[in-house]
Amino acid sequence: MDFNIRGNKLEITDAIRNYLEDKIGKLGKYFTNPNDLTANILVKSDGILKKVEVTIPIKKAILRAEDSNKDLYAAIDLVYEKLERQIRKNKTRISHKNNKEVNMFIDFAVKEEEKEQGTIVKRKVFDAKPMSDEEAILQMELLDHNFFVYKNAETNLFSVIYKRNDQNYGIIEMKG
Repeated sequence: MDFNIRGNKLEITDAIRNYLEDKIGKLGKYFTNPNDLTANILVKSDGILKKVEVTIPIKKAILRAEDSNKDLYAAIDLVYEKLERQIRKNKTRISHKNNKEVNMFIDFAVKEEEKEQGTIVKRKVFDAKPMSDEEAILQMELLDHNFFVYKNAETNLFSVIYKRNDQNYGIIEMKG
């Protein structure tokens, strides 16, 4: 696995680089061709907290996790655990779909089975009234949700507005 490690308000020492490469490199055991992967790692210092963001593009998907802690090495361990959980969880879900041939986007063998979680328990159907981004934010806040789906009055596209961890908002627009 190749590594692209950057520091923001933090110098990446050889010790940090080696720990990141050793820890995140362990994820290679889940892939048939780990040498084809590149892990993009950003390490930030935000006051006393150290934040680690890891993004690994794989076929037809992106593995991504972030976490922060006062101790940089603990943050790295937490991110590793999140990524490992994502890999195992998604592989298990895909392989249990009616034993049909599925176009796999993660090509590794699962060593440890996990219980399938997250079944659909509710479905909502609603009329998509065109509205502005500001109206969508208001609706989301009134419903006390962290996301809201709406039809954007300006672009005529279906959009999802969501509240980010930094308390700002993001918008995802759907074409097609």
